[in-house]
Amino acid sequence: MDRHVPRPGERYIHFKGKQYQILCIAFHSETKEQMVVYQALYDDFACYVRPLWMFMGAVDREKYPQAEQKYRFELVDPAPQAECSVAGDSVSAVKADENIEQANPVLLQFLDADTLDEKYKILKLLENTVTDRLIDDFAVALDLVIPEGNLYDRYLQLLNSVRTMQRFENNRFR
Repeated sequence: MDRHVPRPGERYIHFKGKQYQILCIAFHSETKEQMVVYQALYDDFACYVRPLWMFMGAVDREKYPQAEQKYRFELVDPAPQAECSVAGDSVSAVKADENIEQANPVLLQFLDADTLDEKYKILKLLENTVTDRLIDDFAVALDLVIPEGNLYDRYLQLLNSVRTMQRFENNRFR
């Protein structure tokens, strides 16, 4: 099996059965060791980091003799590859844009939520992992403006805004 360095957007399956998506390869600020930054594609969509060598390593057969996979993480869905386009008689390769951002699974879950109660619950789960980018994306989806500032203060403003919207939505037809 040809093992390459994971690329953003690729999906891997852990030997215990859960799937993850690669966000990026980062470098430890002091040791310059390569680290894989990846996100769970289940539950709270938490993000994790581990050294590249460990991510690509084989399953410890003494500790997990029943594991079906050879490697700790195995590729499920590769990142987009080069595409070919035909123009007249010539064929030219068009490299896939590696700078295209993948939609955050948590944002997609938030957008798919049918009620403000569901949206609020999703936001509550993100209390320790929310980012400024996610707050901005959620705010746009809700047609809100959350001013720049301290991350936690912005998070609380978003939560309070959703709570206020819930109250008005629930009382609108009473």
